[in-house]
Amino acid sequence: MIEIKNINQRYNKNGRKKTLEDISLVVKENAITALIGANGAGKSTLLGVITNLIPALSGTVTIDGMDIKRIKTSEVAKKVAILKQTHNINIRITVNDLVEFGRFPHCGGRLTDVDKQKAEESLKYMNLSGLEHRYLDELSGGQRQRAFIAMILAQDTPYIFFDEPLNNLDIKYSVEMMKVIKNLVIELNKTVVVVLHDINFASAYADHIIAMKDGRIISQGSPKDIITKAVLDDVFDHDFNIVEQDGKSVCLYYDKM
Repeated sequence: MIEIKNINQRYNKNGRKKTLEDISLVVKENAITALIGANGAGKSTLLGVITNLIPALSGTVTIDGMDIKRIKTSEVAKKVAILKQTHNINIRITVNDLVEFGRFPHCGGRLTDVDKQKAEESLKYMNLSGLEHRYLDELSGGQRQRAFIAMILAQDTPYIFFDEPLNNLDIKYSVEMMKVIKNLVIELNKTVVVVLHDINFASAYADHIIAMKDGRIISQGSPKDIITKAVLDDVFDHDFNIVEQDGKSVCLYYDKM
């Protein structure tokens, strides 16, 4: 279980103030939790604090009862994997090498047969068999994203965090990506937290939604609880219309000209 208590954070990034104000929550296990909110709401900052990439000014984050401030980074990496919205790979690398890199917290770079087997299983699960010797820059955007997900699967953590995984993906690949993320929960019993800008994907695929604004949690609950005109108008300072389609709440937010 991941529990966050009274987290506060303030810092500047690229001249912009980033804040979190008294955040407390328990991450729903074996489920998809979606973080939604406008740019600068604190979604990515919250992911950074939970995964110990950004230190909190105050408050605690515990993973399976362990305070992340008191355990080694290598041990945190055996519990939590994060796929950030930008992948800074400065060398030309094959898909197989990338996926095997996910085993680093377990082997320190000295791959065992078990590590290689985990990497192979992750490649197969993400339907990348046959592409393992291709270079990342030879793949389509959707294939590259699947390769990075295979890497974090090889890391073999119970908790997986995605920061805007649909960036630069078209509709087809976005739907495929959300199906993959959903299956991580259904088939592999993972606990997933995902930052999403597309509210309709959150409505369709998330089990739990946390709506953030100005570094605070405004509301949280099931998609039916959160995908409402009252909540979304407040969170995004915009006029929403909500319709029902196949049992899901769908947001319409364009302005009439």
